[in-house]
Amino acid sequence: MTVTVNHRQAHAWNGPLGRHWAAQARRFDALLGEADEALFAAAAIGPGDRVLDIGCGAGATTRAAARLAAPGHAVGVDISAPLVERARARTAEDGVPGASYELGDVQAHPFPPGGFDVAISRGGVMFFDDPVAAFANVARALRERGRLVFVCPRAAGPGSEEGTALGRFARRLAEGTERTPERDGDTLAAHAAHTAMASLSEPFRIHAALHRSFTRIAVDPVDVHTHWGDSPADAVDFLLSRTPRRSVPAATRAALEDTLRPYATSRGVRTRAGVWLVTAVRRDDARA
Repeated sequence: MTVTVNHRQAHAWNGPLGRHWAAQARRFDALLGEADEALFAAAAIGPGDRVLDIGCGAGATTRAAARLAAPGHAVGVDISAPLVERARARTAEDGVPGASYELGDVQAHPFPPGGFDVAISRGGVMFFDDPVAAFANVARALRERGRLVFVCPRAAGPGSEEGTALGRFARRLAEGTERTPERDGDTLAAHAAHTAMASLSEPFRIHAALHRSFTRIAVDPVDVHTHWGDSPADAVDFLLSRTPRRSVPAATRAALEDTLRPYATSRGVRTRAGVWLVTAVRRDDARA
């Protein structure tokens, strides 16, 4: 049974935004993948564990968790039907029997009480309509002393490498193309999703969301590199794929490549960025 309370995010992630993430799943996994090392080291998933992956997207972290948990299992939950469909297809392709997926809004999803040992998320916890209620529901899904581990973006300061690179890219794109039409409903929904990505960018917001249902909350900064593409041209293709209806002249495209060229390395176009690594334990008085 699917229960949805966060209708804005459901609209966004089941529209063009969700289809874009599903189509570009491998690129998004590469973009965010460097955070996995910190996430899984802190989660300490072991054989036989039952893992809940919150906002699993196309399922890369669910599959990784299932491999670590075997003969246990990992369940990925996401509000986006296109992403859940992609996750199931990728899991069948890769042959990971311990990974499964459910379409649902984590804030209201009817999880089995105490059904999981650990809950993880790589950037999937920032979109809740009511974070306190959502994390309370996650706590109910965990066994006593079950653990929660997630990574979410830190605020990108004006001097950050990623913020600088993307800011220059956006300015050059605006200078070289015509103003886009007024936002339609899908664009407004996507804007709401992107805005929500910063909802847990400050530690006090994380503590406020967790403290009623979790204890031993730790919020630690971790520096990572985001991977935008194999080359400046490839990175421009990826960034422009977010706005497929926008026409970009060849001269502007070349200028956009130039903005990313300083970040080109032998491992692709990479920029330094920051995330929070958050760990917590279910409170004894959280009702399962």
